[in-house]
Amino acid sequence: MIVIRSERLRRVIRRVVPFIVVPALALSGAVLAERGQYALVISLACAASFLLFAAGFERKRTGARRLVVVSVMTALAVAGRFIPLVKPVAALTIISALYLGGEAGFLTGALTALISNFYFGQGPWTAFQMTAWGLVGLIAGLLAAPLRKNRALLLLYGLLSGIGYSMIMDVWTVLWYGRGFSLPLYLAALATALPHTALYAASNVIYLALFARPFGEKLERLRVKYGI
Repeated sequence: MIVIRSERLRRVIRRVVPFIVVPALALSGAVLAERGQYALVISLACAASFLLFAAGFERKRTGARRLVVVSVMTALAVAGRFIPLVKPVAALTIISALYLGGEAGFLTGALTALISNFYFGQGPWTAFQMTAWGLVGLIAGLLAAPLRKNRALLLLYGLLSGIGYSMIMDVWTVLWYGRGFSLPLYLAALATALPHTALYAASNVIYLALFARPFGEKLERLRVKYGI
């Protein structure tokens, strides 16, 4: 387990990796799609996600413990992708972030996309899914204090995260369809995806309403007991 001891370097990684590096890799994967080089992009995005996770802790022992819990949450999210129509990936990613930190939330979302796509199909879209679900988790971690205290705010975030995920994935739709970004085509993609987006956003709210508290209690016990 890598330990990054410099606080200044950890701050840089926390800002640069999720908001610049991984999104840039996703965009480059769309460009390289025709050349069949997106596998390299996905691998680099996965490595960057682990680097971000490593920036979230100071002690090797603490990081190893947190990685075990993240692995369990990721496994549950991967299994959730097999549920038809309403998938709990974003909800489980958000819950992970609330109790394990934003870096853990990002890794949970990114790994869920990567691992589950070995069944659903890998492609340039995988990096976009890693970015979208990763950011859902990271931002939830940044807002953990108010989201854990206010149930209504948490459900609202679940709703908005579903919309945000769809908006990011529609960037890939436009790049794939138009071989370049077009604002009119992007707006058309958003409009076309409205029923799916509404269903996904509503499912996030339902899953958070059902599972945020019981999962949160278990994760909080683990966090306190093992010093995660």
